[in-house]
Amino acid sequence: MQDRTPINPPFYTEDELDALYEQDPVRALRISREQHQLKERLAAQRPLDPNAPQPTEQEITEVLNEARSILLRDGGDLEFVALEGNVLRVRLKGNCAGCPRSALDLKHVVEKLVRGRFPQIAAVENTF
Repeated sequence: MQDRTPINPPFYTEDELDALYEQDPVRALRISREQHQLKERLAAQRPLDPNAPQPTEQEITEVLNEARSILLRDGGDLEFVALEGNVLRVRLKGNCAGCPRSALDLKHVVEKLVRGRFPQIAAVENTF
C-alpha cells in the first residue's frame, strides 16, 4: 500500500480549531490529534542528506546529556553504545530499564532530541 499523504496537506490553524471546539469539541479534538500525528509522520519522512557528515561521538554525547537530564528526573538514565551507519544505539538504565514507558521516552525524548540536531540519524534504538 502506497502512502498517499499530500506533500503540503492543509492544516487547521489554532484559531480555526478553537472556533470548531466551540461548535463540536469531539471533532476538534480528533482533528487536532490527527494533525499532530500527520506532522510527526511528515517530519520523519524528510529526506536524509547522504553528503551530511556523521556526527562525532562527542557531539552525540552532548545531545544525549540533554536527554539524560530529562530521564534523570524520574530516576532513569542512558548511555551511548554505538553509532552504526545512521542508527544510534543507546542503553536505557536506571528506572528506564524494564519500564513500560521506556519505549515512549526513547521515541519522544531521546530520538526527538537527537534527530532534531542530527537529521542524518534515521533511528535511535535501545540495546539491552
